[in-house]
Amino acid sequence: MSTTELERRLAAAFPGARVKVQDLTGTSDHFAATIVAEAFAGKLPLARHRMVYAALGESMKQEIHALTLTTLAPGETNA
Repeated sequence: MSTTELERRLAAAFPGARVKVQDLTGTSDHFAATIVAEAFAGKLPLARHRMVYAALGESMKQEIHALTLTTLAPGETNA
């Protein structure tokens, strides 16, 4: 999966979010993603990560081997 495709899928899953994805190894299966979304407001990090994994569905079992997440609500530190 390309970083562009992953960014597109995450942006579609979290409308209005700012999404940035990096390919960590150049192999298109190890990524780091930063997502700033209103949907994360009031949620703990584990719940936020579960939301992302649910949005990616089967890709987490097939195309994506590793995904490092930074999930923030607007206004949080680093947002």
